[in-house]
Amino acid sequence: MKTSAELREQEKPPASPRANPGRLGHARGRGPDALRGGAAGPGRVSTGELRERKMAPHGPGSLTTLVRWAAGLLLALGVERALALPEICTQCPGSVQNLSKVALYCKTTRELMLHARCCLNQKGTILGLDLQNCSLEDPGPNFHQAYTTVIIDLQANPLKGDLANTFHGFTQLQTLILPQDVNCPGGINAWNTITSYIDNQICQGQKNLCNNTGDPEMCPENGSCVPDGPGLLQCVCADGFHGYKCMRQGSFSLLMFFGILGSTTLSISILLWGTQRRKAKTS
Repeated sequence: MKTSAELREQEKPPASPRANPGRLGHARGRGPDALRGGAAGPGRVSTGELRERKMAPHGPGSLTTLVRWAAGLLLALGVERALALPEICTQCPGSVQNLSKVALYCKTTRELMLHARCCLNQKGTILGLDLQNCSLEDPGPNFHQAYTTVIIDLQANPLKGDLANTFHGFTQLQTLILPQDVNCPGGINAWNTITSYIDNQICQGQKNLCNNTGDPEMCPENGSCVPDGPGLLQCVCADGFHGYKCMRQGSFSLLMFFGILGSTTLSISILLWGTQRRKAKTS
């Protein structure tokens, strides 16, 4: 029989063998100092050096990643800018032809850029519009977005109808290229020169009708003449005047206007409610 001391000795768990630090370091390619975070031996890498190598950017790889990131950023900015173009610039597919007058104007003027069918400045303002050969019968509902243009090309389009009222507000327009069978809006009185060619007609140099008209009483006494596009003008009331022929003096009373409108609407609503209620009772 075993004594109690022998039984207690037998119940103790076996001691785990202690690994030789030197052998373990050789097995993993590191010395014992590397396991303790100390300096590594010759030809060996410590844990700290491994972390520094992982955190440090690689030369060629990091440059390639940077170039790809910059290209992606420029592409995203380009797409965003393309999406922000006015609808009139993308109304017709394609881009401005290199030999067109719009492209020539845009390339010879500083700080202008060609995007789709438009020539834009750095603020995104349309200064040139090329819609030639777009099969347009009319300029379209978005045409007024280009009211700031200096040059417009509409040749090689089957345009129909009179374009006199199409250019309301185009006060900066100086060159308009139209199909040969379409007249310049406003006629000879609205342009300095009108030149006809075999395939187009060019209207050059918009006139200010307010200076050319011989009727000094065209606008009322308290109004002034303001150009409103080729062959178009409008009379604007002077400061402090409004109403018919600018005869009313003082600012327009919004409080009185909305008061009268509100009271009238309320009276009509009460009257209709009373009549409908009476009909409902009789029925």
